[in-house]
Amino acid sequence: MRPPTVTIATQRSHRLCNIVSARVKANSLSKDISQAPIGPPLVLDTNVALDLLVFHDPACQPLAVALEQGKWRWLSTSAMRAEFDDVVRRPAFERWAGRHELFAAQWARWAVMVQPSPLVAPARALRCADPDDQMFIDLALEFQPSLLLSRDLKLLCLAGPAAALGVRIGTPAQVVEPMK
Repeated sequence: MRPPTVTIATQRSHRLCNIVSARVKANSLSKDISQAPIGPPLVLDTNVALDLLVFHDPACQPLAVALEQGKWRWLSTSAMRAEFDDVVRRPAFERWAGRHELFAAQWARWAVMVQPSPLVAPARALRCADPDDQMFIDLALEFQPSLLLSRDLKLLCLAGPAAALGVRIGTPAQVVEPMK
């Protein structure tokens, strides 16, 4: 009888679960992430988070379903959450002012908050032209293989170099829809 084979992808998935679980415990968060997702970890830039939580963009609906069903794991940091909160409190978002608590609840439900390692990301050579978007690249690189969903051209133009480092960058329509 042959022993079951364990693929490299399975080993990476288990390693990711262990890393994320340890970081969640270290951050005193109680979210249960013991079930391995089907897809790789996701990092969403602020524009995609807005499309998903505020605008309910149809291109993000497969992502919403996958997150709700636990098929995907959205990784986020406190800095990413702070940027989102800052954006939705701007005057341009006044019509959604009464929904901030709903956005926060949905974020808490779908996102796994992690503390990025200060030692991993700076060692990488991949740099975004917009320093405000560097945190998304760094987190995706830390948890590679991963997906970074964005609509920002400065992030999307890094898709080629990022792929060589284990990070797939694309829009929700490019990445999520084909992987359902």
